[in-house]
Amino acid sequence: MLKKIFSRFSFVALTIFMLFLLFFALLVLVVLLFELVLAVEFPNAVRYINVGLSVFAWIVVFIAVLHAANRDMVPETKIPWILCIVGLNVFGVFIYAMFSGHRPLRKDRRLYRALYGQSVSLSERTVEKEELQTKMGHWAAVSESLNTVNPTAVIHTNTRTEYYPSGELFFEQLLLDIGKAKKFIFMEYFIIGRGQLWTRLLAALEAKAQEGVEVRLMYDDVGSMSRVHFRYHKSLQKKGIKCLKFNPFVPVVTSIHNNRDHRKITVIDGVVGFTGGLNLADEYINVTHPLGYWKDTAVRLEGEGVQNLTLMFLQLYDMQRRKTEDFSPYLYAPNAEWLSQNAESAEAGENAETAEAVENAEAVETAEAADEGFVQAYGDGPYPLYDRHLGEDVYINILNAANKYVYITTPYLIIDYRMREALVLAAKRGVDVRIITPFIPDKKIAFSLTRSNYLALIRGGVKIYEYTPGFIHAKSFLADDEVATVGTINLDYRSFLFHFEDGVFMYGTKAVGQLKEDFEAMFAASALQSEEDAKHNVVSRLIAEIAKIFAPLF
Repeated sequence: MLKKIFSRFSFVALTIFMLFLLFFALLVLVVLLFELVLAVEFPNAVRYINVGLSVFAWIVVFIAVLHAANRDMVPETKIPWILCIVGLNVFGVFIYAMFSGHRPLRKDRRLYRALYGQSVSLSERTVEKEELQTKMGHWAAVSESLNTVNPTAVIHTNTRTEYYPSGELFFEQLLLDIGKAKKFIFMEYFIIGRGQLWTRLLAALEAKAQEGVEVRLMYDDVGSMSRVHFRYHKSLQKKGIKCLKFNPFVPVVTSIHNNRDHRKITVIDGVVGFTGGLNLADEYINVTHPLGYWKDTAVRLEGEGVQNLTLMFLQLYDMQRRKTEDFSPYLYAPNAEWLSQNAESAEAGENAETAEAVENAEAVETAEAADEGFVQAYGDGPYPLYDRHLGEDVYINILNAANKYVYITTPYLIIDYRMREALVLAAKRGVDVRIITPFIPDKKIAFSLTRSNYLALIRGGVKIYEYTPGFIHAKSFLADDEVATVGTINLDYRSFLFHFEDGVFMYGTKAVGQLKEDFEAMFAASALQSEEDAKHNVVSRLIAEIAKIFAPLF
């Protein structure tokens, strides 16, 4: 407890709060001095001055309420902002003006547009719409919608996929692939934390940097704040690792502190890429057990589909360091060496198709296409860098297109009206909609908000399961044995509105079948919730309902 109280996060947050109060106190002082001067000069006019100031304050409040009510933003955010404005008067207007936007700085927006423009110019479509519709059927519309909103989210073939149902399996494969790196290693994570995992990974990265491999690492400052000291990125730079902190948390009153980098991306030589729910700390591979068994997942891409992850990393990395560079040297190119190295496991019987292809040095493209199907990695982020809330759009489009079932894992179920309606409407159409949430929570308030959504969903036909072995941190959708998305996007407001996120949409790939097997295992280890389970005592429900009103703001 003392460690949290005296942490850097607490210090900076307290400093911001004090600066906020100081600014408001100065504003009040200026008004009082103004009244005092007028009272001396015009002693009979004080009463009229106070009435005038009160009328002016309520006019400002009324204008702010109109602005909030008619503003183009998520409807669920309007009610709490209006309550804040009306309840706190001018002070509430000031809070609304300062914190309701969550917009990145103007200079960051300009830079990101330039970096995004370069990414679009390098994102060449390799699969025509007609072919996509022929092979994917009605799922092609989900892919097309994604690419229309974000042109850098190009769909690819010639990509092998592998799904990892645990952090332990993911981490061992990650170390193996890092050991094969020849050109560059890019890593972008919300959390890095000292421990056994980070000790082994850092040793591997440092060794590669000494070999001349370009190693870049970016971690989120708030996400890692309690794990590493505030100058830790400097110590990594001395080891030859080009390390950055994303959006450093500084004592400045601004809403951009809410824009965190929640992505988990690794790219190796532009050929291999990883993403999923896993951060780089011991609990993610169950070295430590703060919440029982930590269930998390990841997906590995090898081939063309990695290019989207590479571009996502370079965009945000360059935005943070406020520079531009040529992305083209880092993009995917067929790499026979990687294929040959991976043929060893194929020769052992794990992938006979790939082994046969690698035996013929002229059949590189055939070897890359060993995993039939389509892969589409995509990114999401705060408005206006992204025109829509793409992560939520993908989830809703899957729910709308599914015919048989949709299985979902999420650590938090703090959803808006349109997501709740999409879940219920799918269930009403006869789709088997199932959601797995944690049994042991990491955040009590978030868990209370999650459970507060159970009753309406269960009554709407959605099945809710709680993962009894511990905490489930995976973020995945699976539908009809055909499509899946695995990534970093929780079913909550932070992921949908404020964070930089990523995911991989897949059709007909090996990983889709592997995810189905994992879901069956998770259902067997989870408890189905009933209406009675979802009904809590009056006090708990009241607290949850109050918290739910303000959940969209945080």
